[in-house]
Amino acid sequence: MPIHILFDLLSYAIAGWLSWRVFKPSHKITVPNRLDYYMITIIGFVIGSITLGTLNTYLSLHELILSKSILGALFGAIVAIEIYKHSIGVSGSTGAYFVPSLAIGIAIGRIGCFLSGIEDYTYGTQTTLPWGHDFGDGVMRHPVQLYESGVMFLFFIYSTLVFRYDEERFRKYIFYIFILVYSLQRFAWEFLKPYETILWGLNLFQFVCLALIGYALLYIRRSLHGTLQPSV
Repeated sequence: MPIHILFDLLSYAIAGWLSWRVFKPSHKITVPNRLDYYMITIIGFVIGSITLGTLNTYLSLHELILSKSILGALFGAIVAIEIYKHSIGVSGSTGAYFVPSLAIGIAIGRIGCFLSGIEDYTYGTQTTLPWGHDFGDGVMRHPVQLYESGVMFLFFIYSTLVFRYDEERFRKYIFYIFILVYSLQRFAWEFLKPYETILWGLNLFQFVCLALIGYALLYIRRSLHGTLQPSV
């Protein structure tokens, strides 16, 4: 079994177990049909992952290669769920209790990306820093996968502490804070990747990050001003 698939399965298993057994809402999600909610989330996740992952690979390598992207998955899931929530009149965060699982899942998955070598196309640009890593082509590169993994491990710890000691704050803000932190760090790491830029020196993923940063700031502001109520 390829190392990347192994770590993907490990991340899914751990994230799923945490969502099921540890980070559970103290009350039910207030959407009319939870099955619809979860199915729409998964559909948005898959479509966003494959669409943006494949598009970025095509822009960079000029080859149509089926690819996936966790950033694209988050973007697709958010778009799908926000449209669904608007259609049924639900406001506020409904993703808070997924955050610790998402953070640890990404952290573990990125280790798989790192161990997969040059063919994974998630490596960084060349560097002379002492922690540069040879992914198999004889060039010392930024281990950007580990940079992202480290940030997500730290966020997992942070979100766990907030869940334990201030669940009300967790319900209101943690999902938007997660999207903000993930998008900011991902925007920064993209400068250390060999992806093709499309405008203003930014690549496709950085424009997605900017959209998510705007989304997170908008909803954090609305939550602070009391115009949104947590839905889970």
